Amino acid sequence: MSRLQTRFAELKQQNRAALVTFTTAGDPDYATSLAILKGLPDAGADVIELGMPFTDPMADGPAIQLANIRALAAKQDLAKTLQMVREFRQDNQTTPIVLMGYFNPIHTMGVERFISEAVQAGVDGLIVVDLPPEHNEDLCDPAQAVGIDFIRLTTPTTDDARLPVVLNNSSGFVYYVSVAGVTGAGSATLEHVEEAVARLKRHTDLPVSIGFGIRTPEQAAAIARLADGVVVGSALIEHIAKAGSSEEAINGVLEHCRQLAEGIRNARD
Repeated sequence: MSRLQTRFAELKQQNRAALVTFTTAGDPDYATSLAILKGLPDAGADVIELGMPFTDPMADGPAIQLANIRALAAKQDLAKTLQMVREFRQDNQTTPIVLMGYFNPIHTMGVERFISEAVQAGVDGLIVVDLPPEHNEDLCDPAQAVGIDFIRLTTPTTDDARLPVVLNNSSGFVYYVSVAGVTGAGSATLEHVEEAVARLKRHTDLPVSIGFGIRTPEQAAAIARLADGVVVGSALIEHIAKAGSSEEAINGVLEHCRQLAEGIRNARD
């Protein structure tokens, strides 16, 4: 079993949802970003999404757009992002890491080189926002051939005709974007989320994680009662944006993570 399969299976036995955290690699600088990455598991993160900085993150709202700008200004690139995963794996062999972003940096590095280095670094999954299923051969197929899960986004506008196509060759988990919009946007109603999870479960056996617009421990707990995973990104990244020092950024992100984790772990009691 992959790390993602193992983690979701463990959490199912514990009858709780996963806390899936997102931060952008290299934000606000390499050392601070790495310290946050290494601290997330002990702060309660079950799965880590690590953003690959890109100049045009079209699915992301202002918080993550600015995180990309800060990371790129600090000279973060895809090679350094893979190095960050290698350093994380020196101390942690169990927490799944999913790289999330866009195809352009991967294409620029070269798909074959990227996949080879990702496997060696210890990457478990990929979310590539701008590669639809019609382009499976570009990255999804070769990634899955070496054991890297390829995670698809589904949205409120993905209808029943399109959904099986989107889920074809999906692995790891399904990421349901709960609102029609960018990251950090308003949150969906619980009724909508419950209906969406039920619909996805009719089409796939994969765990379903919900993201976009989840900010507080209370919101995370409410989603955790309905889904297999809760994804939080912008709310964590905002601590980095407003921090006056590296230490303040690290403490802010990790403390918010602890609060989210506590909410999720108590959600089904």
